[in-house]
Amino acid sequence: MKNHQVTSEKPFAIGCPALIWQILFFYIPLCFMVISSFLKVSEGGKIQGITLESIALFLSPTYLKVIGSSLVLALSTALICLSVAYPLAYFIAFSSKKFKNIGLFLLLIPFWTNFLLHVYAWFYVLEKQGFVNNLLLSLNIIQEPILMLNSLFAIMVMMVYYYLPFMVLPIYSSLERFNPSLIEASLDLGASWFQTFRRIMLPLTMRGVRAGFLLVYIPAFGEFAIPELMGGDKQMFVGNVISQYILAEETGSLGAAFTVLSGFILIVTVVVLYKLMEKIITPLKTNA
Repeated sequence: MKNHQVTSEKPFAIGCPALIWQILFFYIPLCFMVISSFLKVSEGGKIQGITLESIALFLSPTYLKVIGSSLVLALSTALICLSVAYPLAYFIAFSSKKFKNIGLFLLLIPFWTNFLLHVYAWFYVLEKQGFVNNLLLSLNIIQEPILMLNSLFAIMVMMVYYYLPFMVLPIYSSLERFNPSLIEASLDLGASWFQTFRRIMLPLTMRGVRAGFLLVYIPAFGEFAIPELMGGDKQMFVGNVISQYILAEETGSLGAAFTVLSGFILIVTVVVLYKLMEKIITPLKTNA
């Protein structure tokens, strides 16, 4: 009995260092950030009390527009990634073992190189004398090079490119456990491909879709490096505003307040999206 108790406690003992690490370097700093966003500090650095002035400052239309732009960017990135990732994950999951391994290798190989190398590679692709413009000019599709860098288009291209694997892998994991004979049975019973996908495949792989969607949507909301580098600092998003306030000398509390406000809005939208996905999939499960 004693040996069984020791064995059952081993996984918890092994996980303790990771839990302590999380508490020290995530939860405690997060608590300090939330608390500092509500503190009123004098010019001499003394705490004078609790206030909502910092939060109220960011309820102006200017900052709400920045948060709205980040929500649109995150949602657009997630939707585009989903539309590309599902067919790609389907191809990888149901292809032969040889092509499956090659597909997963090509999907994961970008993580082997530094993120900045990816950005600069896209600079050469999208610049005026880059690959895309030279290709379009050689095909006589355009007469003059198109300015693609420092635009929302460049930001979206890089966002989709960078976050696509985070959408593909959870969907691929769900499709790996999917029984292909269900597709054959559905088609034999007279259902079309769209009906088979809508009533059988989508409900059974929705867990992977939901996980991938949130894995892309949440970090894309706070992304600041890609908009900064690919957008040329022309458009402001949540990550850019937070970095400017946090990195400045005397505006750290304002950065914390904006982080808390934008984080709260992000949590609300995540809950709403989760509920919407549940509502969409429940009738499909019922009909199936």
